[in-house]
Amino acid sequence: MFKLHAYRAAFIAAVALIAAVAAIPRAEAVSPQVRNACANDYLSNCSAYKPESAETRKCMRAVGHRLSKGCINALVAAGEVSKGEVGRRSASAARR
Repeated sequence: MFKLHAYRAAFIAAVALIAAVAAIPRAEAVSPQVRNACANDYLSNCSAYKPESAETRKCMRAVGHRLSKGCINALVAAGEVSKGEVGRRSASAARR
């Protein structure tokens, strides 16, 4: 009887762990729209890094002033960057 309860408790714990891990969104995942709109920008500027990696995100932010309008619009629509940040960066680039 004790073994049955121990196995049952272990099974429930394993199911809970799997469910918790499955619920965690991939931090690097980008939408298909962003992937399509930014493919050429990635290839031109950040292809030294693995796609959808933290390094690629950092690179794309660093070269933000060179990104295509379509890529920027897709990033804004996906919530990757705010319209305010785009405006600030555009104003900053214009002053240079």
